Amino acid sequence: MRILATYNIKGGVGKTAAAVNLGYLAARGGYRTLIWDLDPQGAATFLLRVRPRVKGGGRALIKGRLALADAVKGTDFPRLDLLPADFTYRNLDLLLDRAKRPSRRLATLLQPLAAEYDVVILDCPPGISLLSESVLRAADILLVPLIPATLSVRTLDQLTEFTAGLRRHRPRLLAFCSMVDRRKRLHAEVAADLRDHRPEIAATAAIPALSVIEQMAVRRAPVPEFAPRSRAAQSYESLWDEVVRRCGLPPAAQ
Repeated sequence: MRILATYNIKGGVGKTAAAVNLGYLAARGGYRTLIWDLDPQGAATFLLRVRPRVKGGGRALIKGRLALADAVKGTDFPRLDLLPADFTYRNLDLLLDRAKRPSRRLATLLQPLAAEYDVVILDCPPGISLLSESVLRAADILLVPLIPATLSVRTLDQLTEFTAGLRRHRPRLLAFCSMVDRRKRLHAEVAADLRDHRPEIAATAAIPALSVIEQMAVRRAPVPEFAPRSRAAQSYESLWDEVVRRCGLPPAAQ
């Protein structure tokens, strides 16, 4: 099982769109896939047409009273399951702070799912917190969407420094340009500079700023499902191909 996390210190950079589209592509490619929507706002849960509620809330999950497998819901897409958001997730930092080995708690909770799933994607809320530290210690690879602008690059530097200080387990970083506006010269220049000088930047994939991605909230479906020939769908497919390569994912069982 490979654990991926879409994460950034900043919000509004395309984390949830990446989680849902990559999860869909993983499942379409034959991988048994689970998305865990850790954001109390529940955007991924909404997009996948699942009710944002977990019996007993975040407390039941963190304390182990409810196994993750018992909270999982199916989606409309084969091999793609969802562990939905719950508004009580807003208190996950407090719950983790009271748990034993809080920075390892998510990894411990996810371990029993190894026989059930090939890929788990954690869709994370923004910020640096105890929850994000637990995510970093659980994830094999951190998928970091970046709007190609100076301040976004600074957040990548901060995240790189933060992960460098982790002991025992350190996720690999795969950052990618997100919400790229081809009409903006700064976006083009920053994106090119990142690809040329930062090995953790996806070499082939950049997610464009297109209305078809915003339509996910109306259609409540991944872009490759309702607009498979769009440039946005092709961009997510390129990103997924790079994720597979960097993760060393074996071919999906047929």
